[in-house]
Amino acid sequence: MSNEIYIYRKDFCPYCTRAEKLLESLGAGYTEINIDNQPEKKKEMIEKTGGAKTVPQIFIGDKYIGDCDKLYELHKEEKLKTLLEENTEKNSEEHPPDHELVIIGSGAAGLTAAIYARRSGIQTLVIEGRQPGGQLTITGGVENFPGFPEGIDGGQLMQRTRKQAEGFEADFSTGPATEIDFSGPPFEIKTENSVFRTRTVIIATGASARWLGLDSEQKYRGKGVSACATCDGFFFKDQRVVVIGGGDSALEEALFLTRFASKVTVIHRRSELRASSLLGRRARENEKIEFVWNSEIVEIIGDGNNVNGVRTVSHPDGHPLHKLAEGNPDVEEVKIDCEGVFIAIGHSPNTEIFEDYLKTDEDGFLITTDEVFTSQPGVFAAGDVQDRRYRQAITAAASGCKAALEAEKYLLEQSD
Repeated sequence: MSNEIYIYRKDFCPYCTRAEKLLESLGAGYTEINIDNQPEKKKEMIEKTGGAKTVPQIFIGDKYIGDCDKLYELHKEEKLKTLLEENTEKNSEEHPPDHELVIIGSGAAGLTAAIYARRSGIQTLVIEGRQPGGQLTITGGVENFPGFPEGIDGGQLMQRTRKQAEGFEADFSTGPATEIDFSGPPFEIKTENSVFRTRTVIIATGASARWLGLDSEQKYRGKGVSACATCDGFFFKDQRVVVIGGGDSALEEALFLTRFASKVTVIHRRSELRASSLLGRRARENEKIEFVWNSEIVEIIGDGNNVNGVRTVSHPDGHPLHKLAEGNPDVEEVKIDCEGVFIAIGHSPNTEIFEDYLKTDEDGFLITTDEVFTSQPGVFAAGDVQDRRYRQAITAAASGCKAALEAEKYLLEQSD
């Protein structure tokens, strides 16, 4: 038996669950052996334990612990933690990393990193995440990526990039990373079904859409409220829609929605756009787009199943509007009729599982030096997870390239 932790258990066993909860509280991973689903393991358990006919039966590495009560007895005597630490050290010595490099994320940054790493001969695994291909998979026409003079659909671009990484024989794991341990190297990354050990890591988990935080927004999500015009714009053909925001994302959403909607109202809490001048000019020149300035939504209105409008408050100075509305004669409340609401107020970096190990800024973006170096040697970051300024497909790809080259250099230095 290897130095992993094994628990022989059965379905609907409260003592088995209790033992697993204790191990989880101490940060210890384990492998379940269900003797209901694997009858042949019942005989194995009895033989290994010297005749035990009750579950759970627990092994920590080569050491037989016993049942749930024995595990808790060790914990009460403050011996369990020491035993787990000793097993972890032994496991590290006897089980070398599975990969030289694990890339967490499969958008433009992650896939570019995979291409460069594999071309350098680095054994590479890509953990795809909850949204394989990243934000570009829900982007329509990409007109500014070099090499595509006629433009290309964002999803197609990511499909081609993934195929290129596959051509260089990068390995892929579906699903997101759920836990990490960067106390090594080797580093350990857990997914829902596997545990991977690696000498280096590139974090390319990107960013996710931000929401307004209204109860009514949650109530009507999927019933008229969306954060993706490319995904859902088709459902609003010849209808009125509202876009919230004033940056590039908001105007890109608004311009895309004019393909379907009869009218697009852009609501912005300031008196001027934060978007690029080119996008601003295109939006102002589009006869379907109307702007509402110094305003913000305080409620999304509907009949319980469908959106039929939004309630906004506005103030000429663009102050925190909802805080000034009550009893302030300068604040005006307005209802805007619409059938769809698209939230485009930016994105938050997907860094939650890294915060205990890596430095982040006040908004959660990973702090990097020399563009891709995180605060942990051997762990690099690329793309929107650390880029709060540019957030473009081409800059994400470029940082993926840089991260892969730096990971290669790090591996060579460690070998030397």
